[in-house]
Amino acid sequence: MKGILKRERLVWMAITAVLLGFILLVSFAPTIMAQGPTYEDQKALRQFQDIYTYVKDCYADQDKTATRNLMDDALDGLFKSLGDPYSVYLTSESLREVEDTSAGAFGGVGLVISKQRIYDKDGKLLENTPIEVVSPLEGTPGFKAGFNAGDLIIKVDGESTLELTLDAVTKKMRGTPGTKVVLTVRRGESLVFDVSVVRASIEVPTVKSAMMENGIGYIRIIEFTNFTPGRIKEVITDFKAKGLKGLVIDLRSNPGGVLSSVVSIADYFLSEGQIVSVRSRVASENMVYNANKNNDMVASNFPLVVLIDRGSASASEIFAGAVKDQKRAVIIGEQSYGKGTVQYVKFIEDAGFKLTVAKFYAPNGYTIDKTGITPDIIIKEDDFTDTEKQSYERIIKDGLITQFVTKTPQPTEKQIADFLAGLKRDGITLRDLVLRRLINIEVSRKLNNPPVYDLGTDPVLQRAMEYLRTGK
Repeated sequence: MKGILKRERLVWMAITAVLLGFILLVSFAPTIMAQGPTYEDQKALRQFQDIYTYVKDCYADQDKTATRNLMDDALDGLFKSLGDPYSVYLTSESLREVEDTSAGAFGGVGLVISKQRIYDKDGKLLENTPIEVVSPLEGTPGFKAGFNAGDLIIKVDGESTLELTLDAVTKKMRGTPGTKVVLTVRRGESLVFDVSVVRASIEVPTVKSAMMENGIGYIRIIEFTNFTPGRIKEVITDFKAKGLKGLVIDLRSNPGGVLSSVVSIADYFLSEGQIVSVRSRVASENMVYNANKNNDMVASNFPLVVLIDRGSASASEIFAGAVKDQKRAVIIGEQSYGKGTVQYVKFIEDAGFKLTVAKFYAPNGYTIDKTGITPDIIIKEDDFTDTEKQSYERIIKDGLITQFVTKTPQPTEKQIADFLAGLKRDGITLRDLVLRRLINIEVSRKLNNPPVYDLGTDPVLQRAMEYLRTGK
């Protein structure tokens, strides 16, 4: 049950989708779409047309041969054959959902999700896998309901997610604000429970910041949007006016965003060299993004620490890879997610698709796809003993901490100490630090006003502060 209590980082970029933030967005020129069909292509298309026409005209049940239904299913099969969870056919209904997401507001539960990536012995990605929570979004129903990064959603309203596509699960989780959806969750190896979530209108945040002790600035980037570079510039300018001496950039549970956004932000910290390169099958579409010394916001020797975890994906990994390879920052945390591909979104009349068209590469020439970024300093949650697992499962199933925080929304130190002592008497064996972390998370959820950071129960942030203080 490694990482079962990953504090959710109070980081919350999430949507009930492989939303456009989790896809690395970049504009590709129309030449990608302009490759002419070969003779074999033309032959195959004629064969498809002949078969399609015969099925449409001759199948016994005419109600099942509507043109739109046949084409939607055929094109859906085309994209499924690629074995790529990020390449999908979009029906007209799916397109409306994508437009809602890109606009930044929609009805859902507030979770970024992905198909759990499991490979067979030949390295082929298996299709029938559960849905994995990449991260919950602050202030959303999913956040308030207690979802953790790494939770597996195995059912939606009683229907198994194993054979459903990511888009199909997304569709089931989204809906009219105020309506309910029941999600069956597997956490760790054996804990399974249902969570009833009321959908709400979801708005996507981007940056939170605070000045910490000893002139250390803290910036949590929740998502890389078109507005994020401007916000980061404002924060750094404000920090510098307050005597900034070091900086922590927290990318934990940040699922990505817009390529131009992360390039601009990386450029604030790099005076020269490559930030990232994008490589496509179409040579003319290959791109290299380099730093410009005129865009620096802090000196090249300014102390910088970047925090990542298994929920840091795509654009987050571009940033971490760039500053790591350029030896500009120290990376602390866990191995990142490993999402190193670029998706192109194409709209064709009342349908469209998302297609992986390229991979991005870090300055040292490696792709992080399926592997991720390895931190310079690795900090992981301790494994639970069997007894601790049983205690944790009991706390979750019986709602012990939820009940305590409901009765005492802003508990004093004495109330917390008395509560912990009571848990110990009742046979709960979890360490005090873990229990206090769970209490802090629950208080944040209830108040819907979580702190920007929680140094007292965050070992990764504690290690970052130690590094900035000692240089090691």
